[in-house]
Amino acid sequence: MIKNIFLVLLGGGIGSVVRYLLSYFLTKNYTTQFPWATFIANALGCLLIGLLFGYIQKNNLQNETLKLLLITGFCGGFTTFSTFSLENIQFIQNQNYNFAILYTTTSLAVGFLGIIIGFKLFN
Repeated sequence: MIKNIFLVLLGGGIGSVVRYLLSYFLTKNYTTQFPWATFIANALGCLLIGLLFGYIQKNNLQNETLKLLLITGFCGGFTTFSTFSLENIQFIQNQNYNFAILYTTTSLAVGFLGIIIGFKLFN
């Protein structure tokens, strides 16, 4: 159990740092109302989780270490539903309903599509 917790901690820590660096780079170099950093992190995370899941399933890997480190840990730390939700609430509070609808629908569509594409690349 301690090993599993360490794997999730390690992967999640790395994923969180990568998300922070992505956010830092984008907000430093681009100013926009649309939360591109969260959108891109979630889209890439969905693609990556689809790739990992497809690879694991295709190769019939029963490697719990790989799943905990990369899927639960890294992807869990890299993607962020809570930030996505907060940003949507802020859009609504600012009466920017068009951005809230656009952000929600495109995030869900791109997320599902990313997982499907990633999974299909290995099947």
